[in-house]
Amino acid sequence: MNSDRPVCGSSEGHSVRILHIITRLILGGAQENTLYTVIGQQQHPDFRVTLLVGVDDGTEGSLEEKARAEGVDLMILPSLIRPIRPLTDVWATWQLYRLMKAGRYDIVHTHSSKAGIVGRVAARLAGVPIVVHTLHSLVFHEYQSAWKNRLYILLKRFCAPMTDVLISVNDMTTQGALAAGIGHPKQYVTVHSGFELDRFVDVGRQISITSAKERLGIPSEAPVVGKIARLFAQKGHEQFFEVASRIAQHNPEVRFLLVGDGPLRGALEERARTLNLDDRVVFVGRVPPDDVPAHIQAMDVVVHTSLREGIARVIPQAGAVGKSVVTFELDGAPEVIQDGVSGYLVPPMDVDALADRTIALLESPALRSQFGQAGQERAISMFKIETMVNKINDIYQSLLAEHRKTVNPL
Repeated sequence: MNSDRPVCGSSEGHSVRILHIITRLILGGAQENTLYTVIGQQQHPDFRVTLLVGVDDGTEGSLEEKARAEGVDLMILPSLIRPIRPLTDVWATWQLYRLMKAGRYDIVHTHSSKAGIVGRVAARLAGVPIVVHTLHSLVFHEYQSAWKNRLYILLKRFCAPMTDVLISVNDMTTQGALAAGIGHPKQYVTVHSGFELDRFVDVGRQISITSAKERLGIPSEAPVVGKIARLFAQKGHEQFFEVASRIAQHNPEVRFLLVGDGPLRGALEERARTLNLDDRVVFVGRVPPDDVPAHIQAMDVVVHTSLREGIARVIPQAGAVGKSVVTFELDGAPEVIQDGVSGYLVPPMDVDALADRTIALLESPALRSQFGQAGQERAISMFKIETMVNKINDIYQSLLAEHRKTVNPL
């Protein structure tokens, strides 16, 4: 759905003005994806890129300092918030509309559900020529109230015709959106999220497995099963503890490493005590992004039990470090893990199978090494930041060329 306003980035040599919008800039996969895209696009000589974010008072940590350190043109819009607040949301839409009119942006690229709704509406009202939206995951799911699911589906159906391209971070997200009647197949393109691979691939040169364990107070000879996720509903920590209990019965020497913080920490610490695992579970809390590779290095097996995700970044990150992964076969996990080659996929919620596969890996260093090498090769081939940015830039260039033909037909 193109506006008839000419784009600035034309043969006249003017920069293409791009506005990315995301609801919050917390330490999270969607936010890192967005920030790395902006940082990468800043290097393009024809692009002038701005990142607009809302506000969030959560405990997850913020990427705002990193954005500013990288020289990102960052704008904060306090009215853009995650909860549904009709009056505030209308005000945010109006403010975005005025900002877009004044900024004469050629491309608006929205991320996350709230920003995707108010941002796309504002962009079309402002006459922005090209609108792109990234689906980092599906906001409607079985763990949410029926009325909220219906509302989000209706709003996303409403916004789909306003969108020139819908980018999904995995094929399963596309399939789920289409099944809900959101957009049409030709609108969708899959672009896997990139991350700073070198920090993960090279961590073994910085710290040994023995040192990585000892710095966390874990005996160097103890097997370690780890999980990285916010301590938050739907991240599957209850299932992780069920698995941990089964593994502990089989091998009393195993330690369990949990990286992340959140509102469930107190309840999960109590859960560990109830299962008599409190002396074997290490809660390290939230760690700086630069320290994540060293924590993965301390893990012998990475277990991912999230109940819903686009593609959990920890899965390819673990692969990049050379660690084997066991995960539920949900969402984008099968696009990263080749079952029996780079890790194991088990049926969703099957904690017995998850425990069995993890125990099998703990008992076989050779298999862990084999899976880790395959996972590293796959991560390097699929999750480079440069690959992600180049694919998105190609989408932009194609849309820009198409728009110019529409506005200025021969």
